Amino acid sequence: MELREIASIAGKGGLYRIVKPTRSGVIVESIDGKNTRLVISANQRVSVLKEISIYTTTAEGTEPLENVLQAIYKEFGDDPGVDGNSSSEELRSFLQHILPTFDRERVYVSDIKKLVGWYGILLQHAPEVLQEGATATEEQAGEQATAADEKADKKETAPKAEKKPKAKAKAKDEK
Repeated sequence: MELREIASIAGKGGLYRIVKPTRSGVIVESIDGKNTRLVISANQRVSVLKEISIYTTTAEGTEPLENVLQAIYKEFGDDPGVDGNSSSEELRSFLQHILPTFDRERVYVSDIKKLVGWYGILLQHAPEVLQEGATATEEQAGEQATAADEKADKKETAPKAEKKPKAKAKAKDEK
């Protein structure tokens, strides 16, 4: 599973795997082990985790969620030491340790609680997305598949030698 397959839905707790799009929205399945499937309409706000960033005070202005999750995994592994019930100060110091440049005015405690909750769900049900080499390996595999496809396409579209009419056919036309 990859972060681009996992989404958060406004108004619903937890994380969901995107199964497939429909005409009027998307079909999702909870990744908490219950395998509950829902049809989410286009009116509801769905946020794909790959597209989420955390505000920072750097020149870029944001840090991708994927990098932050991987930093948490690298630093704390299975136990980040905080949860959704931790105090505001503990949560802020936790994020300060992981991402020292996070913007204290634009990143709310509720955002940090979501981050910690999502980390716990991903750790339990999709730990492969937390490992640093996972996305690089998947991208390399995709590039190799693309190269193989291009090679196959070149073989199919190579110009074929034109067939020349046979000499017998010319002889009959001359008579």
